[in-house]
Amino acid sequence: MQRYFVKNEAIINDIVEIMGDDYFHITKVMRMKCSDNVIICNEDKSWLCSIKEITNDSVYLKILEEVEEKKELPIEITIAQGIIRKEKMEEVIDKITQMGALYYIPIQMDRCNVKINSEKIDKKIERMNKIAKEAAEQSHRSKILKVKYPIDFIDMIYLKNNYDLCLYAYENHMNTKTLKEVFSNRSYSKVIILVGPEGGISDKEAKILNENNFIAVSLGPRILRTEVAPTYILSAISYELEE
Repeated sequence: MQRYFVKNEAIINDIVEIMGDDYFHITKVMRMKCSDNVIICNEDKSWLCSIKEITNDSVYLKILEEVEEKKELPIEITIAQGIIRKEKMEEVIDKITQMGALYYIPIQMDRCNVKINSEKIDKKIERMNKIAKEAAEQSHRSKILKVKYPIDFIDMIYLKNNYDLCLYAYENHMNTKTLKEVFSNRSYSKVIILVGPEGGISDKEAKILNENNFIAVSLGPRILRTEVAPTYILSAISYELEE
């Protein structure tokens, strides 16, 4: 069943108003009609709704019942990644949204060969959040991944106290743990995982990460592209934690 995310202000009593791109999708792409049913989410709850009225610019839905769903990973995962090319970043956001990540933070790191134009950053973040919304709807999630504004590597280190567990994917460390070993302890609720840019994590950055209690994890015997690594990580976590 088709799914759409709405803001709280779109819901008044038991009526939901859909406008904009979602209106176009319902009326022109899906060609839905009155009495057709959809799922509506506001990231706190999900409802089964029926189309009540279609006007020139809005679709009005009536809430029929709340739907109990278990669509999210049992832990909150943030993917932090060295800034990569726009096309690859959009691919990553699409995939990790489908895989269950909740936040994505682009990080300016030593070996990043791409810099985001600060004058265009608002539009880029808006576009990436739109990609995340569409991926969440397609994969029937009940929450949308949120793309954060880029920050410097050191600023990411300062975020460590917001998480129960801080990891970084690294191939040049003698004492890396596997994801299976790390997640054998299921007591974590908020986890941040850093993936380097195309050039990888520098030795200096690795030293800082170790000094700040980030745990180095291995992604297996093969070296993965930076755009593949986050999907691998989330697949492994899902395998370990979801039944």
